[in-house]
Amino acid sequence: MVAGQRGRRNRRGGRSLKEFPRLSSSKLLERLELPKGKVRVVLDTDTYNEIDDQFAVTYAMLSPEKMTVEAIHAAPFFNARSTGPADGMGKSYQEILRVLSRLGCKAENLVFKGSESYLPSPETPVQSDAARNLVKKALEREEPLYVVALGAPTNVASALLMEPMIIEHIVVIWLGGNPLYWPSASEFNLKQDLAASKLLFDTGVPLIHIPCKNVSEHLRTTVAELERYIKGTSAIGDYLFQIFSDYRDDHFAWSKPLWDLAPVAFLVDPCWVPTEIVHSPILSDQMTYSLDQGRHFIRVATGMNRDEIFRDLFTKVRGAN
Repeated sequence: MVAGQRGRRNRRGGRSLKEFPRLSSSKLLERLELPKGKVRVVLDTDTYNEIDDQFAVTYAMLSPEKMTVEAIHAAPFFNARSTGPADGMGKSYQEILRVLSRLGCKAENLVFKGSESYLPSPETPVQSDAARNLVKKALEREEPLYVVALGAPTNVASALLMEPMIIEHIVVIWLGGNPLYWPSASEFNLKQDLAASKLLFDTGVPLIHIPCKNVSEHLRTTVAELERYIKGTSAIGDYLFQIFSDYRDDHFAWSKPLWDLAPVAFLVDPCWVPTEIVHSPILSDQMTYSLDQGRHFIRVATGMNRDEIFRDLFTKVRGAN
């Protein structure tokens, strides 16, 4: 059961945290159980930010035995590869289309543009096609929708603020921040979108947290490995090899983490991504964690079976097209 009622809008059109529905502990733990069988998925991805999202989108699309990808949402980002969050979101949207093209997949009614800015406050949503589509997808069926968030979580947080009742219908898997024992939570996805990141930890939405340091960063590969196993095997294999190879000029003794593979790998086989149930941390404005044993539960990843994940990915890429 849900404890609480539908939240009311405040004067800024948003919601206060105390107005969000709360799942009972038993219902929350049920939602946080390891996924069994085939699940519904929405990917939320800053695909042009680096080169790991392209691998993650590919892995999800090539794993139909484990998931049905019902939508792919472009997320904002701002770094040297964009001029601002809106430009980052637009470039991510176009990159999603390029990946799908090489996979031979149609993008119509599948890919949606997301927010052009970060969440301005924990109470104010950013309207976008992606946020509206997430609300629609979450509510259209009773079966839980797994929202795989691979970047700044503005689209997800905005959907929660627009319609808090989706808490009853979704499970968020978010790659962002660092382990709870790390001195700082600061990491690219978290720090660029702090208000949205706080909201994921505070609302009580079923959350599977995939930290970066010492966890998803174990998913490293090299130019030599990709050349050996996926180059020349398929159109998408060639594309992934090329963007990885072009990412850096000096490949000598260089490896690169493909962080964003981790949430998808968790859905393919949870045994490859060890996790534990903990109390949700309090994320401070200084991007540190405080622990409170009275808080609601989340599931957090503690490790990665790097070899099994890459073996499965490479096998699927080699068999594409």
